[in-house]
Amino acid sequence: MNVKFLNPFIDAAYEIIKAETGYEMQRGQLGLEKAAYITEDLTVIISLVGAVEGNVFYSMSKTTALDMVSHILGQEVDAMDPLMQSGIAELGNVITGNASVKLAKTGYEANMSPPTLLVGKGATIYTLDIARVVVPLFTDQIEMKIHLALREGIRKGVGAAQMAVPPPPNI
Repeated sequence: MNVKFLNPFIDAAYEIIKAETGYEMQRGQLGLEKAAYITEDLTVIISLVGAVEGNVFYSMSKTTALDMVSHILGQEVDAMDPLMQSGIAELGNVITGNASVKLAKTGYEANMSPPTLLVGKGATIYTLDIARVVVPLFTDQIEMKIHLALREGIRKGVGAAQMAVPPPPNI
């Protein structure tokens, strides 16, 4: 993975988590994993396509997710209900969106998929031929990991947004 892809995600995570929860995250030891990813209690999955392509996973325990959403909403959240699930998925979405803006500023534009939330520990996800850089982030209260399975995309042809719209047919 291009190291240029790493810092935008770390910086975005620090900024968004601080703004939304008040937590100042610390970074643990980076890891590189080629084996399948075994999910934690909650995993937000977002795909990128463009000059950067691949997947980003945000993994955490149920306790961390409940704590973070409680801080974001400013009220106690004690169940993995739809509001909590939406809050965690949106947190991953905002971090990835912020990182995408940072990547675009360095010439690596990418489109994001909507977030997918996988609930349940022990599912297996393969990123096939893309190794994952694993970034542990933590405080005394919470811990999460960002898994970056990203590579440079193929920059051939014209993007759909740049294509000319054909004229209507003469009927």
